[in-house]
Amino acid sequence: MPRSLRVREDYILKVKSSLLRNGFPNQRLLAEHLEIAQSTVSNFLNGKTVDLRNFLEICRVLGQEWRDIANFDEEPPQEEPPNVTAKVALGDCCPDLNLATMLQQALKEAGHEVFMAEKNSSWGAYLKQCDYLLLLLSQQSAVSEMVLEVVQRVKELHNTTPQKPAIFPICIDLSPDSPLSFDLLGYLQGVQAWQWRSSDDSSTLLEEVNSVITEGRISLPANHKLAVNLQTLTRQTGDKPLPFAPPELPGGQVDLASPFYIERPPIEERCYETITQPGALIRIKAPRQMGKTSLMARILHHAEQRGSRTVALSLQLANQRVFANSDKFLQWFCTIVGLELGVPDQLAKYWEMAEIAGSNISCRAYFEQYLLPQLDRPLTLGLDEVDCIFPYQEIADDFFGLLRALHEEAKRRDIWKKFRLIVVHSTEVYVPLDMNKSPFNVGLPIELPEFTSQQVHSLARRHSLDWNAGEVEKLMALVGGHPYLLRLAMYAIARQDVTLDQLLQEAPTEAGLYSDHLRRHLWNLEKHPQLMEAMREVAISSNPVRLPTVQAFKLNSMGLVRLCGNEVTSRCYLYEQYFRERLGNKAI
Repeated sequence: MPRSLRVREDYILKVKSSLLRNGFPNQRLLAEHLEIAQSTVSNFLNGKTVDLRNFLEICRVLGQEWRDIANFDEEPPQEEPPNVTAKVALGDCCPDLNLATMLQQALKEAGHEVFMAEKNSSWGAYLKQCDYLLLLLSQQSAVSEMVLEVVQRVKELHNTTPQKPAIFPICIDLSPDSPLSFDLLGYLQGVQAWQWRSSDDSSTLLEEVNSVITEGRISLPANHKLAVNLQTLTRQTGDKPLPFAPPELPGGQVDLASPFYIERPPIEERCYETITQPGALIRIKAPRQMGKTSLMARILHHAEQRGSRTVALSLQLANQRVFANSDKFLQWFCTIVGLELGVPDQLAKYWEMAEIAGSNISCRAYFEQYLLPQLDRPLTLGLDEVDCIFPYQEIADDFFGLLRALHEEAKRRDIWKKFRLIVVHSTEVYVPLDMNKSPFNVGLPIELPEFTSQQVHSLARRHSLDWNAGEVEKLMALVGGHPYLLRLAMYAIARQDVTLDQLLQEAPTEAGLYSDHLRRHLWNLEKHPQLMEAMREVAISSNPVRLPTVQAFKLNSMGLVRLCGNEVTSRCYLYEQYFRERLGNKAI
């Protein structure tokens, strides 16, 4: 083994792009995290030789397989494989295929421990122990809420144990016509996937995956005939609703031109009118899966048509490292906006004053003196999932105070009139903020309501369902006016996968259409015993329940309850039935 290594020239851009994705806005922060010299990080990122130990450690933190990116001056050293015995989590996400069972058998025969996650399995405990997650993505699992939740949980684990478990996505006969959740694509950005197309690929896949795991690699090789770029599988058809609407244009789970998007007058028109005004600020609030991000996408599209540059950021997809402190978060924020705009990075120059003037001043200066002057037209910024900031008081104080200050600046300075803002969140603002420094009491407030019966009837017609008022009432009695749950039901009924009566009967069961959706909610509650106890109290009560404020807000943001003054009730009968059955007699 050589004493030092350098990155291959053809991998330098890939390695540099992994810096920000892993929560390091610049080289200095990565060097501080690893407690090594910044010059060592610079040498690594620019293809210069660094000490072997540092090379391996940087690769580990950035999620790079060192054997793939290393430039060996001679032939790579021929060593005996380390013959690793690994713990592997494998979800049987393609019930019509035998591939999962074949993988399980092959890995067990090679001496690995395999956890096969079936429908009612509890992933949580095993994910913390395992070394690999074999993520089988079929057309069904690619839009599964539970699969998305599993990947999100693994990405959270990477903050404490980098690249453990390593994610190996295996696409099962997917094509550009197969919809993928935007959030899933976001979490898997930079992760190499392979594609299984037919039984002819089975033997190769089994042998190669076993070999990669046995060698202890942390990613699937990119130079393999089964390798596929997940970004080529992004086209959305607009037919089937996916769990989350993507904060980007022009694509989306509810496409801009989709006939399945239902407007809620006068909300859209008011937003379109407001966003073209200098220094505009729009605040959109609603529980998850109610259409917030689809609305944000349409507002951004309207702004773009009126000549604005647009940037959409989902804070949910940010690496947890960026929430370490306000300084790191604001550096990430400036860097990612500049990257989306295609503007060369000059952040280091403006951050030199941060230790004296503060990070907020540096961030403001970067926008005022560099980013905005680079643009010959307004900038409309959409910030999705800002709830992610609420648990971090320091960041919340600084960042939200900054947004409010920039909005106020637009009233007196021309440069800030070019800056328009959309802020999207799922819950009430439960962090203490100075009312004079909060963006949540200015601008245009939008709270998305559920669909009315007339809107549900319209949605049914767009699915070619000739329903009468009674059939609309039956479905709404189960799920209310919840946009996602309604569309999921109508999609299945329109395809004749299920009848309305069958759906109503099976809805709160594991055999029902909503089982994946309900299990994701249950798994999330199990992570937070206090929230689970609060939801149990709501589900078993026939009357509204008074909960501690933060618990009520969090359950509402998840979409599980409805706020009724100072009390809450289950958002719909589906949730009441399911959680009464699952939690009613459970000791928590």
